Amino acid sequence: MTTRMGRRRLYVFDFDGTLSPIVPDRSAARLHPECRELLKELVRAPGRFVAVLSSREIEDLSRRVPLPGVILGGASGLEWRLPGGHRIRPGDEAQTRREKARAILAPLLSRFSSFPGVDVEDKGWSVAVHLRHVLPEAAAMLEPLLKELEETPGIRVFRGPSVAEAQLLPQANKSFGVRRLCRFLGLDPSKAQLLYAGDDENDAVAIRWVLRKGGIAFCVGKPMRIPGVRVAETPVDLARAVRELAAIGPRLEKGKGSKVVG
Repeated sequence: MTTRMGRRRLYVFDFDGTLSPIVPDRSAARLHPECRELLKELVRAPGRFVAVLSSREIEDLSRRVPLPGVILGGASGLEWRLPGGHRIRPGDEAQTRREKARAILAPLLSRFSSFPGVDVEDKGWSVAVHLRHVLPEAAAMLEPLLKELEETPGIRVFRGPSVAEAQLLPQANKSFGVRRLCRFLGLDPSKAQLLYAGDDENDAVAIRWVLRKGGIAFCVGKPMRIPGVRVAETPVDLARAVRELAAIGPRLEKGKGSKVVG
């Protein structure tokens, strides 16, 4: 990123599908080695803040991103762990609202759980309905249930690659998370340089906000229909593109098939 001297920079990355390739077993998701090196090098420069923002719970995320200096945001920004170990958590009112939403969703989630191939994951502040193992010929039968999930009052559903994720607090999305992080850091988003990278509908909300603020945004994998967003086909392509923007030399030789669309 070529910016005038003294301008602070905030890099925010989604985890699954962005810094880690999508894997059949979500518990096996790990930082790609090239993404790990990118994060380590980004945090070394003064004036740069680096964050990983995920819908995973903060404890889960911290095991997958064990890098000092990297800010971790869980539950789409409801939870934070700042360098030095300081934790920011939702208050009692948010906890009460979460439990009410969970009770409303319980019967529908039970129906999802009984559908062959569906895996329901409770992430604490959201519930993910994983569809990766549903047979193609049965996928259409799930649409009425997914529509019912999306129309449930008091929640918000984001679609991703083979998953539908219900946020138990509808205002908690990745845009909310990035805006909250800017406040914690004392960053004016109209004056700082922002970069965001993600791969699903929840990330798209943050991508639109960052682009409106004059920042740079990447979608990883399938292109998003958002004017101005750049496309990186894989986490490796993303790492290489961000290295170039941040003026960090290449760590590995570019392999065949690597592609970034500006």
